[in-house]
Amino acid sequence: MFTRRDLVRSALAGGAALLAAPSLVRVASASQQIIASKKGFFADQGLNVTNKLIPSGPDIGPLIAGGSAPVSFETNITVISVAANDVPAVIVGSLANIAGTQAVVGRKGLVLTSAKDLEGKKIGMVRGAGVLIAFRNMAKDLGVDLNKIQFINIAPADQLAALDKGDIDALACWEPYITKGIAISGQFLFSGTLSALPDKIGDVHWMDFHTTVQVTKDFMSQNPETVSAMLAALQQATDFVNNNRDETLDILSGELQIERSQLADMMNRNMYSMVVDDRFVQGSQTITDFMFELNNIPRKPALAEYVDFSALKRVDASLVQVPL
Repeated sequence: MFTRRDLVRSALAGGAALLAAPSLVRVASASQQIIASKKGFFADQGLNVTNKLIPSGPDIGPLIAGGSAPVSFETNITVISVAANDVPAVIVGSLANIAGTQAVVGRKGLVLTSAKDLEGKKIGMVRGAGVLIAFRNMAKDLGVDLNKIQFINIAPADQLAALDKGDIDALACWEPYITKGIAISGQFLFSGTLSALPDKIGDVHWMDFHTTVQVTKDFMSQNPETVSAMLAALQQATDFVNNNRDETLDILSGELQIERSQLADMMNRNMYSMVVDDRFVQGSQTITDFMFELNNIPRKPALAEYVDFSALKRVDASLVQVPL
């Protein structure tokens, strides 16, 4: 039986929570977790937590399946994937909507008079990348024919080099490559939540993509009070991130080894909230359909299979705004 003083003992050196490494910059996933630890919010809840960074976000799914990550922080993709493969794990809390980090950056000198000018252009994008969801919805909204865009399957780092050389007209990627692309004189064009396209400037709703905290079903059943305590600490951390951004940046830039101004840009693209609403539900269902379409999962698990917000309701029932 796990106790509140021992949140989890992982096979990976006792890490209580697992998240993607700074090099991949799932900043939203790491933010509240690190803040809750550094500011003592976990300790205030009687929890003894050790954070453990994992080299790559997709590596967390196998750790959950193998039993060495009973508590983890990543995105809803992770739990959708393991649930589709009949691994008993559930999302217990949403941390942020990071659709703003799924974005398109144009090369220096690119001139667009409308979104339709993207037709005929070369766009660097990893095949099957989630940013394609935002691209599809942009195209539907603004009448762009995706079949007339030349998508080139290249890795994120190679997209940056190609953008700098002018070999591609834009990159479609995620952080830190969005901020890095802008730093080499690229032009932000649009993301899942914001558009700078000439015919659509301002907030948009072209994608929802959430970072989450998840636990195995065994851990949830054996330690419901521990999960509630963890979520209470994370809610404190969420409030801190939103209300004390300067101090948050001071803490996270050192922990994640990211230059402070770049980290600020990245965090400003995220919406930090533990509210579970229609956008979480619809976003999760869209991602499930997308993953199945690409044959990344063998079946489409129902939302009820991979979420359990009972502990979150005990912390603050108002955070769960949809019937689940």
